Amino acid sequence: MSGSASRQARIVAGVDGSPESVHALRWAIRQAELTGAGLQVVTAWQYPAFFGWAPSDAASPDYAQLAGRTLDDALHQVFGSGRPGWVRAQAIEGHPAKVLVDTAVGADLLVVGCRGYGGLTDTLLGSVSTYCVHHAPGPVTVVRPAKRPH
Repeated sequence: MSGSASRQARIVAGVDGSPESVHALRWAIRQAELTGAGLQVVTAWQYPAFFGWAPSDAASPDYAQLAGRTLDDALHQVFGSGRPGWVRAQAIEGHPAKVLVDTAVGADLLVVGCRGYGGLTDTLLGSVSTYCVHHAPGPVTVVRPAKRPH
């Protein structure tokens, strides 16, 4: 081995709890298994924007906890009760697209799902996958839905 330490490849996968993101997570898992890469699974969350008065009582939802539960549910769907040691999971506060691009710095691949709207709908809704393709620091795989609606 040369003077530099070898590093394990890293794949980042974004999960938002949708069936499309779980489908992309399954793809990322297969890629990690094939390449021997570590897998970093990320869910992003942020406080909703309120204009004017905003509720702030004890009954307000704990968004960090909800994001963590979303992440755990997605991982449970694909791994059951046992998660391999090469999988790390994080719920990070921030806009999903920005969090994924920032987390992908130094990664070998960023994997995201796509709801498959396309065209004007993506433009109006603001596509996380489109942002990642245009701003990620490295390769991005956008996993399309298994079956597209007709």
